[in-house]
Amino acid sequence: MIRVMLVDDHALVRMGFRMLLADAHVEVVAEAGDGEQACQAYPRVKPDVVVMDLSMPGMGGLEAVRRLLAQDPRARVLALSAHEDTAHSSRVLRAGALGYLAKRSAPEELTNAVTAVARGERYVDPQTAQALAMAQIEGAGSPADVLSEREFAVFVQLARGATVQQVAENLKVSPSTVGTHLYHVKQKLGAGNQSELTLVALRWGLIET
Repeated sequence: MIRVMLVDDHALVRMGFRMLLADAHVEVVAEAGDGEQACQAYPRVKPDVVVMDLSMPGMGGLEAVRRLLAQDPRARVLALSAHEDTAHSSRVLRAGALGYLAKRSAPEELTNAVTAVARGERYVDPQTAQALAMAQIEGAGSPADVLSEREFAVFVQLARGATVQQVAENLKVSPSTVGTHLYHVKQKLGAGNQSELTLVALRWGLIET
C-alpha cells in the first residue's frame, strides 16, 4: 500500500483527498497544514509520496519542496496547484518535484498521479503538460520567468501582501537579503512598489484574487 502525506492549508480539501485516495487503497499516514509542519513531520513519517499544495501561508509549497529534498534527495513529491500559469509548474518540477497536478483535474487523476510518483515516475496532468510544451515552443512565458528561484519565491510572497520581515521569517533568511532580492525583482519586472508587484502577479495568474 502506498503511504502518503497530505499537505494543504484547507482541512476540507485534505478530507476530500483522503477519501479519494482511500478508494484507491492508498493510506494517508500524515497531514500538515503548511510547509513548515510538513518539513518537521517528514523525517518521522517517511511517506512514499508527499502531496504538496503550492499556495499556503508561510513558506509556501515551492519552498517546502526544496526543504524536503534538501532533507532527503529521494523524497517523492506530487505538487498540486490551482494556478493556471506555467511558471509554478515549471519551477516546482525544476526544484525536484516528480509530479504536478492542477486542481482542476478530474478526481481520478489524483490517484493516477500518486501511483506514478510512488513508482518514481514523472507525472504532469495533460493540460499542464500541453501548456508547458506550447510555452517552450513559442518561447512564451510570464515576466516572472526572468527571476531566479529565490527571487520568484520572494516576489510571490510580497505580491500576496507579506512584509519583508514575514518573507524573511518564512524563507529563513535575513530581512536585508529579502531587501536585496526585492530590489532585483523590481528592476527586472519594472515595478516601483509592492502594489505594482501584486498587479503583475495578478495579470499573469501567479496569485489568486
